[in-house]
Amino acid sequence: GAGTEFTVRQKGLEIGRVFLGIPGRHNVLNSLAAIALALETGVSFDRIDEALGSFRGAKRRFELKRQSDRVTIVDDYGHHPSEIAATIQTARSQHAGRLIVVFQPHRYTRTQLLREEFGRCFEGVDELWVTDVYAASEPPIPGVSGQTIVDAVLENGEVEKVTFHPDLSTLHLAVGQKLEPGDWLITLGAGNVHEVGTRLARDFATLDRLREVLAEPAGLLKLYEPMRRHTTMKVGGPAQFWVEPTTVEGLARVVKFCADGGIPLRVVGRGSNLLVRDGGIAGVVMSPVRGEFGEISVEGNTVRAGAGVKFKALAAAAQSAGIGDFEWMEGIPGNVGGSLRMNAGAMGWETFDQVVSVKMVDAQGVVFEKALGEIRHYYRHVPELAHNVAVAATFKGTPASDEEIATRMSASKEKRKSSQPVAASAGCVFKNPGPIGAGQLIDQMGLKRTARGAAKVSEVHGNFIVNEGGATAREVLDLIAEIQSVALRERGIELETEVQIIGQDEPV
Repeated sequence: GAGTEFTVRQKGLEIGRVFLGIPGRHNVLNSLAAIALALETGVSFDRIDEALGSFRGAKRRFELKRQSDRVTIVDDYGHHPSEIAATIQTARSQHAGRLIVVFQPHRYTRTQLLREEFGRCFEGVDELWVTDVYAASEPPIPGVSGQTIVDAVLENGEVEKVTFHPDLSTLHLAVGQKLEPGDWLITLGAGNVHEVGTRLARDFATLDRLREVLAEPAGLLKLYEPMRRHTTMKVGGPAQFWVEPTTVEGLARVVKFCADGGIPLRVVGRGSNLLVRDGGIAGVVMSPVRGEFGEISVEGNTVRAGAGVKFKALAAAAQSAGIGDFEWMEGIPGNVGGSLRMNAGAMGWETFDQVVSVKMVDAQGVVFEKALGEIRHYYRHVPELAHNVAVAATFKGTPASDEEIATRMSASKEKRKSSQPVAASAGCVFKNPGPIGAGQLIDQMGLKRTARGAAKVSEVHGNFIVNEGGATAREVLDLIAEIQSVALRERGIELETEVQIIGQDEPV
């Protein structure tokens, strides 16, 4: 960051200019004390100037963790109101844009005794996040917490946005989702709040590198994107790095970058058969749904579709071209890429019943295409796509009149409407175990309407678990485990999940 230049006078006479390698009025005052002592002991002014110019500060004193046009991150040990005010003043001397502060109170006694001072010292901050008190071996004081600081700041009225986030382990996620290009973030406190800035600095650096590798102006990259926004079940923690490429070449570059760097990579589509754990997904989550991945073309009785094309759109394109056999896809909530990966099916059909060829990208970013006969595929499993990414496919159909297609599509819609719930779900949870369907088995065992929190077995179809609003992945997983336990105990049947369960329980 920028330093500070000032004039030094001794007994009223100017003796020179000094450049201090760190910013802040309080640092100027500290350096003047050091200059006076050095001069008194015979150190030359030139030597003093050289030393101060090369000084870059003490650890955790306005320590620059990251400097970028996008986000700058600073850490400071300040935890007393006067120290906090000085740090904010220094930041404001360097930055006129949005200033976000994350503060961890230090000791319950200090929080209680200096409540009013804490309420005033954050003037100049645009957004303040307060986590819980770092005890430093003190016992808790009833009624004293990080909320004490929040209340005091709000009462003072100088900071409009103030949030209490007691869980330090997830604070980087909450703050990281809110940061905007040009923001400055300062972590303040004598405890371990610096871990928030360290983590954010590291992840923003990786995100910047991914942006360079993708090299697509229209591509979208986000940090800590909530996966509940990208699954039909509407549950799930954040993706550490969310990437939406718009070209096959861009996707291939990211795939190779992740493979070379040992970064975990998961490719997702519309999230219709996905259950993401509450801690989220570490590494890169790539969603190829826009740009080239959303393109559809028709030739003869075949339809070519990118991985991001919804099955509903694929069925509509086939209908417009007078091509039948796609009617069953109309009600499938997923897209081409995800359906290929798991050989999705419904109404007696499977995806690979109509595949002519699939275009893929391997782990080294090599793009290639394989015909149906070269791809092994089974019920809900395609080994070839466990380690390669499907980016497009060609599907075949048979000529049919618009009336025939409309009739079959209407029948498919009605069957789905009467047999499947409309509430948020991930589709069928379990694979059919044999002669009896999983839904019928669950119904026979009397488990319909069984619930764990806001996760509930559908009343319409026993093989669906629905989110009644605000369900967590943990609740869904507990319900799945209960159904499996009852099936094994009462029927001797081991139910295998069809829904893909990914992610981790601990925060990414």
